[in-house]
Amino acid sequence: MVPADEDSKTGSRATPWWSPARHADRRPALVLRGRIKSAVRAYFASDGFTEVEPGCLQISPGNEAHLHAFATEFRTDAGERTQLYLHTSPEFAMKKLLAAGETRIFAFAPVFRNREQGLRHAPEFTMLEWYRVAQPYERIMDDCLALVRLAAQLAGPAPWQHRGRTVAPLGMPQRITVAEAFRVHAGIDLTATLRAEDADRDSLARQVSAVGIRVADDDSWSDLFSRVLVERIEPALAAATVPVFLTKYPAHEAALARPTAGDARFAERFEMYVAGLELANCFGELTDADEQRRRFEAEMDEKSRVYGERYPIDTDFLAALAQMPPASGGAMGFDRLVMLASGAGDIRQVLWTPLDV
Repeated sequence: MVPADEDSKTGSRATPWWSPARHADRRPALVLRGRIKSAVRAYFASDGFTEVEPGCLQISPGNEAHLHAFATEFRTDAGERTQLYLHTSPEFAMKKLLAAGETRIFAFAPVFRNREQGLRHAPEFTMLEWYRVAQPYERIMDDCLALVRLAAQLAGPAPWQHRGRTVAPLGMPQRITVAEAFRVHAGIDLTATLRAEDADRDSLARQVSAVGIRVADDDSWSDLFSRVLVERIEPALAAATVPVFLTKYPAHEAALARPTAGDARFAERFEMYVAGLELANCFGELTDADEQRRRFEAEMDEKSRVYGERYPIDTDFLAALAQMPPASGGAMGFDRLVMLASGAGDIRQVLWTPLDV
């Protein structure tokens, strides 16, 4: 178990990360981080992957309503100005590489998210992202499990401990659909609130209120979905003693994923949870550029409603998406993987140079 990210004598986080005592406490986890990164690289290389380096500066940082970006500005020698952003994910750039002809790629990408800081969140962190052309999204589940097991083998045979929870990373994972999780853990029939083109907000609100969860007049269907997920579903998943795959998200909560075969109300999206920690978010990738534009615009409308701002849509990405082959992809919080393997309770314990603000 890695000690808490505090000064060994005073218990204060006011001590800078570069102080010898604090660095000595963190160093075992940082060394393990490097060993895990080397093993991940070997895993992908053995399966014919190419490591790529997607650029951080982008026209659009991403178009998810509740993700917040860092903005900057590019100036030419003549003084002309262009608004740019640090990306919140390498997804747009990596999918352009798939359109260019790459078929198996991965990246350890530094990504940046504003308004995010805490024990599990940092404004700058490392996303492990990878894509497989012409393979089903279930294959990405296999990758996720293999990566967790690689980290576990390097950390030692003991069960992982994370913030009072114990999990066996080598155990057989559980799989549960989102609709099943809402029924079992919250007593809510989520499927009944979904329609082909939209969702029935009032129907979900009645069910959410009936099970004792707060409903506000201005809550959207997505607001209610997220509240149930946080208050009922994620705590139930945290009790699992093995990794859990939460599968088949509603299409309304999967803006970059393709619909499931036979039921467009759901999408090929899953998330992996380990010891209550959301570790990976993965898709069968949407390649319909017109539908993607519609979803992005809906997300930005919601962002404007809630936060009073919106981000530009990368039309170059939509053009590339139109010629991108069918693919599946995964995004794993690499720092969180190291947290689990090392027993760290604070993400700053596994970052070489954490931002102390």
